[in-house]
Amino acid sequence: MNRITLFVVIFLFFYLGCDSPPADDPKRPNIVFLLADDMGYGDFEKIGGSTKTPNLNLLADEGVFFSNFYAAGPNCSPSRTGLMTGKSPAKVGMYSYRPPLHPLHLPDQEVTLAELLKTKGYQTAHIGKWHLGELTENPEFNHPQPHDQGFDYSLGTENNAEPSHLNPVNFIRNGKSIGVVEGYSCQIVAQECMDWLNQKSDDPFFLYVAFHEPHAKVASPPELIEKYSDKPLNDAKYLANIDHLDMAIGRILDYLEQHDLMDNTIIMFSSDNGSYRLASNAGLKAVKSYLYEGGIRVPGIIKWSGIQTNKKVIDTPTGLVDVLPTLCEILGVDPPDDIDGTSFLPLLEEMPFFRKSPLYWFFYRSRPEIAMRVGNHMILGLDRDTIPRPHQFSEDDYDYLKTISLKDYELYDLSQDFSQKNDLFEVHPKKDSLKTLVDHQLMKIRNNLYPWKELPLKLEQRKNKTKWVRY
Repeated sequence: MNRITLFVVIFLFFYLGCDSPPADDPKRPNIVFLLADDMGYGDFEKIGGSTKTPNLNLLADEGVFFSNFYAAGPNCSPSRTGLMTGKSPAKVGMYSYRPPLHPLHLPDQEVTLAELLKTKGYQTAHIGKWHLGELTENPEFNHPQPHDQGFDYSLGTENNAEPSHLNPVNFIRNGKSIGVVEGYSCQIVAQECMDWLNQKSDDPFFLYVAFHEPHAKVASPPELIEKYSDKPLNDAKYLANIDHLDMAIGRILDYLEQHDLMDNTIIMFSSDNGSYRLASNAGLKAVKSYLYEGGIRVPGIIKWSGIQTNKKVIDTPTGLVDVLPTLCEILGVDPPDDIDGTSFLPLLEEMPFFRKSPLYWFFYRSRPEIAMRVGNHMILGLDRDTIPRPHQFSEDDYDYLKTISLKDYELYDLSQDFSQKNDLFEVHPKKDSLKTLVDHQLMKIRNNLYPWKELPLKLEQRKNKTKWVRY
């Protein structure tokens, strides 16, 4: 080889090798995040659920199950906000579920996981439920769309599949409504994932799969409902819906296996909050929309060839807000400075794990209104007011946030009291310091309210629309 040829070879090696890492570079694994909607901790068969989840079972067996994994909020929109930003939803003003045409949305200035991955050359797709703002084909609507927040491709719904999971009418693909789609939502979503994977380039990809199941109104194939015929009909329909969701997940996992993508893909699974069915929460206290464990503890699974730990179960508290910083650390991306999550990569490498700040949740509609995980303990703060506060965040609620104060506290040792039956606050030797932690966090939220405008109007228009159960 002459010197000129050698120079060209060296130049091409460095130019192409440094600026364009190959698609199979282990430093740039593909990422698939699978998110269920309203799936409870106890709906996962390995926890003791009544339904069959063989594909999720296998995913956990081949990966790691997080037994203390938490949603970012107790209902849909806040939790998805936490996943996409690594921040507490209250920090960016996503105070509640957002009804159609409501002004709440994920602010455009927030940097999403998809946007961060784009800086590393990732192809990105969102398929399924959006619920971070109005998903619309109306160009005059000012909410950021998936393509504004880092997604190259999107097929989804603003909120739930309508009128149910069967033959939904409200899917929008890249800003265009596609009308009625025949079939069941989870299978429509799974098929769209595979179609997108078929047409993508060889660059690494991030596929965010936000299923609608098992959020009501459920619809499932009759043959699956029949499998659970020993249960009351409504229970059978729900369990069949979980079964059907697992089948759809299996199709995506099979595709990855068949196309030799599994070894270089990080696969994660979780739910956006606990179930609305108490029976689905494995004995945890309360349900969706509450800050007790039943509202926020969810299944968490990760499968990846880069996992170095031999542990099959990790019980260190982690959650959806930790996904962004974890993926950023794996890929060498600098996350925003003001995130609340902490990378759990050290747990996968059996290295020391230090959380920079405790996991916490604030939800103005809940009783209690604030919760914080500190070691094995969960401390909760309660206003003890009786004001009805429905889903629709209003001017009255905004005024309430400016003055909220805690009157009572509850404390549970979750390592000994999974179901939060024994309140330890009054007898705990560190109750004052724990109280101070929660009070301080609430004051930070109060003093940094997001400046929403044109909120719906007054409380008197919506009295008696919400009943809260004292658990």
